[in-house]
Amino acid sequence: MSDEAFPRYGVREQTLSETAIDHAIEQLRLLGYAIVDGGYSSEELALLSQKFDAAKQQMEERFGREQLAAIDEHNTVRVPMVYDRAFLDLARNSAVAEICRRMMGEAFLLNQQNGVINPGRAQRYNQSAYHRDLPYQHYVSSRPLALNALFCIDPFTLDNGATHVVPGSHKQEAFPSDTIVKALEVQAVAPAGSFIVLDCMVYHAGGVNRTETPRRAVNHVYTIPMMKQQVDMPTVLGDDFTQDPYERKLLGYDYQVPVNIEAYYEQRRAKSAK
Repeated sequence: MSDEAFPRYGVREQTLSETAIDHAIEQLRLLGYAIVDGGYSSEELALLSQKFDAAKQQMEERFGREQLAAIDEHNTVRVPMVYDRAFLDLARNSAVAEICRRMMGEAFLLNQQNGVINPGRAQRYNQSAYHRDLPYQHYVSSRPLALNALFCIDPFTLDNGATHVVPGSHKQEAFPSDTIVKALEVQAVAPAGSFIVLDCMVYHAGGVNRTETPRRAVNHVYTIPMMKQQVDMPTVLGDDFTQDPYERKLLGYDYQVPVNIEAYYEQRRAKSAK
């Protein structure tokens, strides 16, 4: 890409954008989405691919594939870090964490982590309808309350159902008219190993996978702490899952709601001791 400045006149101010993270944040603010390189080697990506399939198999052994299919959960692996700590490392990705800090502030947590599978052969996919990741909400804010970082285990292509996005729709309270959606929607084509980062208020939808192979990804939603997690991760993972201060904050251990007054006082004492 050329560094030559675009011709202009009457411009007194311009956004300073120098690094890849700067570019991603600028695009997120303008369009509501950006593609971010995860920084993984081909060997690391191959290992994550294997671990994804192993986590799915463990989920099916634990809960039963038919039982999961009956509630439309067979193409989703809830909290995959339960099955392998490699997914905790994935949730800690430094590029994504920097974007979250700069856009939401120092206080944010992992609201949810889910492995998602878009089945091949144009089968039904439960994320194929347009939605916001904070559904049923019709408001906009000056900065995001939540960010979605969808990690591409497989490449996202036009053929395998790359995510549809309506750019800029995070700035408007109402869902755009069908005419405008059709005119403006784009598909977020992205290579394996990258994150598709979305402002959670941008309207988006999973595409149709017309290939023979399922397309896999790991979805992460990061939110401000006042939003409760999709699944209570500290309870699911157990108190001894990690003692790392950053990880405990990220996973919500530091933001648990006290179950009684005694627990509230104990929480206060713990904070005072830090």
